[in-house]
Amino acid sequence: MNAPTAKMSARRRQGLTLIAIAVGVGGIAWGGWHWLHNRHHQSTDNAYVAGNVAQITPQVSGTAIAIGADDNDFVKAGQVLVRLDPADASVALAQAEAQLAQTVREVRGLFANTATLQAQLKAREADAARAQTERSRLENDESRRAPLVATGAVGREEFEHIQQQAAVAQQVLHAAQAAVQAAREQLAASQAQTDGTSVAGHPAVQRAAAKVREADLALQRIDLVAPTDGHIAKRGVQ
Repeated sequence: MNAPTAKMSARRRQGLTLIAIAVGVGGIAWGGWHWLHNRHHQSTDNAYVAGNVAQITPQVSGTAIAIGADDNDFVKAGQVLVRLDPADASVALAQAEAQLAQTVREVRGLFANTATLQAQLKAREADAARAQTERSRLENDESRRAPLVATGAVGREEFEHIQQQAAVAQQVLHAAQAAVQAAREQLAASQAQTDGTSVAGHPAVQRAAAKVREADLALQRIDLVAPTDGHIAKRGVQ
């Protein structure tokens, strides 16, 4: 090997050695920096670290008509994320309100019917009292005239006429008493549906009112809102 070639080889080895030393020093420096500082930090542009995740699903079914946020968007608590078609829920609420109004009218009719039946019972009792008085009068007439028939003071025909009137009065009294019993039964049946309550507190009205609240709640649930501040991790709407 001649002198120029030996010098070139020595220079090449010296250069490679310097490069190796520089790489080694750089590697040691990066390793020390990473160990002391960078290993405690992590960054990414398309992934999420562990955190509180709230999955939002609709409580009612429907067709989505508006979407208010996209992946990675920051949203505030209460912000509308998805809106469903309110048509069906609005119709259901209107039907429930109409049913409530109809039920209130029916229950008011029950209370009014009870008052009417109470008046009818009083009228039937008055009829029975009059029939009782008339029968008693005719029976007394018959009792007074019976001894007089034998003496001829009262004619047989007149006495038989009194007897017939007394028999008719007895029938009228029986009919009046039957009417009183029927009126009492009707009043009892009506009172069983209204006693111990009011129109607003009646079970039928309470049930219809609960249907209105249920329909109103379903209408409110057409908007899916953010439960808290945060970022949209993954949006999926079906």
